[in-house]
Amino acid sequence: MMTGEIVWRIAGGSGDGIDSTSQNFAKALMRSGLHVFTHRHYPSRIRGGHTYVEVRADDQPVRARGDGFNFLLALGDSFARNPKEHAYYGNEQAKPLAENLDDLRDGGVVVYDEGLLDASAIEDFEARAEEHDWHVYPMDLRGMARDQGREVMRNTAGVGVTCALLSYPLEPIEKLMEDRMSGDVLQANLEILEYAAEQADELEHTHDLRMPEGEHDAEQALVSGSNGIAYGAIDEGCRFVAGYPMTPWTEVFTLLSQHLPDMGGIAEQVEDEIAAAALALGASHAGVKSLSGSSGGGFALMSEPLGLAEMTETPLVLVEATRAGPSTGMPTKTEQGDLEHVLYTSQGDSCRVVFAPGNQREAYEQTRLAFELAYDFHLPAIVVYDQKLSGELRNVDAEFFDREPSPDLGKTLTEEELAEAAHYATGTFERFQHDPPEGDGVAPRSIPGQADGRYLASGNEHHPTGHISEDPDNRVAQMDRRMRKLEAIRERLDERESNQERHGAVDATVGVMTYGSNQGTVHEAIDRLVDDGHSVASLSVSDLMPFPEADVREFLDSVETCLVVEMNASGQFRGLVQRELGAYGDILHSLLKYNGEPFEPHEIVEAVEGLGSGDPATASTRYVPAGSD
Repeated sequence: MMTGEIVWRIAGGSGDGIDSTSQNFAKALMRSGLHVFTHRHYPSRIRGGHTYVEVRADDQPVRARGDGFNFLLALGDSFARNPKEHAYYGNEQAKPLAENLDDLRDGGVVVYDEGLLDASAIEDFEARAEEHDWHVYPMDLRGMARDQGREVMRNTAGVGVTCALLSYPLEPIEKLMEDRMSGDVLQANLEILEYAAEQADELEHTHDLRMPEGEHDAEQALVSGSNGIAYGAIDEGCRFVAGYPMTPWTEVFTLLSQHLPDMGGIAEQVEDEIAAAALALGASHAGVKSLSGSSGGGFALMSEPLGLAEMTETPLVLVEATRAGPSTGMPTKTEQGDLEHVLYTSQGDSCRVVFAPGNQREAYEQTRLAFELAYDFHLPAIVVYDQKLSGELRNVDAEFFDREPSPDLGKTLTEEELAEAAHYATGTFERFQHDPPEGDGVAPRSIPGQADGRYLASGNEHHPTGHISEDPDNRVAQMDRRMRKLEAIRERLDERESNQERHGAVDATVGVMTYGSNQGTVHEAIDRLVDDGHSVASLSVSDLMPFPEADVREFLDSVETCLVVEMNASGQFRGLVQRELGAYGDILHSLLKYNGEPFEPHEIVEAVEGLGSGDPATASTRYVPAGSD
């Protein structure tokens, strides 16, 4: 009997293979025809500490983490370092069971490893299980794994039990194992999987949860936001990356470092983020499409080469993977608190492009677009996303990524064109001409080594040859020319299909606006509200600079009131909207969340339903009414 979606949470200790086990399980579900979406929670420690991953599976497309979960596989923390009850991190070994009960839905299933966990030591466990109609199955997973192979394979035993309890066949799991393992390791895992499923089959199944059945019309790929950015960069011709590891940017850096050398490209890990951005800038100056990136504090170090790219008008693509700050903050938790940092950091006025993709597809598309604009308009383009989108896995039609590559370097001059171009008396190419005052403001560049292409690329203000100049008239002319690029970019973007995603009722009276990774959660909330008869629609904004004034103004003019949803404490996106539009402060309300966890759909539903009640916030969110800032 199929009873709808399954949200399977596997919990254990960091370093116990929770992430890899969940990825394999999600991939097997996807290959068997289901739509999947994952949510990852992990501590900022290499080993030990409570971690979990949710895999949401349905026969219909899923766009976000759901509300809570209905199947818990608690494995215990084999790397627990401090089991004392009142220790700073508490009783870590019991956390995979004790700390995952609050979000477990009524009627849910609990499987825990009684080889590591003692449920009787958890306060009120039996009473809570009875109150919420949980179906509890203690299984000695560690013992099964030890008897059949190796103790470390208790994750496989847990997957075997899961399959049996959800009436899900073992074949997709076995096929995936055969693709990834070999020899004695494969054989041991197959035996443990089958043995654990047999043991679970012998239990009396008191629950009615069953894995749904589905079928895909086309081949699927399981991708994260980090996958989308890395593959978008490669397909757009990026062949140089420089960086320094920092969570969660490391995922993009690792992917590019793995693939670029096989394509004739170069990946460099350097001593810090200043060097990384400067190295990418130098490679771009030399004629190679280049990328660098970081997170939070690492991106702060890039502010100087970022400004140099703007002043020398050198193309550069940067990635900023935000996490909870300030400073080191909570490095493995999500937040959108770096928005103003990305928009305005560095010296002087900002002349850059900033995109905030809302899902895996947009991460790919907008990374390619960032390269196109950076190289056509000779400025930095930044892709900002967060820890949430970085690690979320979702199935996407594989053919979506079947695109033509783009090796185009944008507006560069040929040697024939350079020979006809203006030159200073010393032979220097006068690249930075600022007349006439109309046009897109782009000063076409040469590539080092081209005949007649020598010019000075100075971080100082300069006149057309690149020589330092503090002449007031030249300064104003150069600034005006550089800033005209943003107007031209906005015009180009407006001629295309909009990057802003509208969703919901056509003639809605209530609006919900957000940006970045909240998109899928907001869409699910809007669908629930519309189904319940609410007149509500959402706008998910991706273009942050240059700002899509017409799209946002049209949306706000179409509703009577609007809730702005974002993951930070100060309402930075709401502030950006009011700054760019100079109005709407009387209708823009804020729903903020900044505890390190992403929004769940019900929090947005409850906030919209409670607008007008005074404070529609939930326990994990904060509400700021319109006109209060």
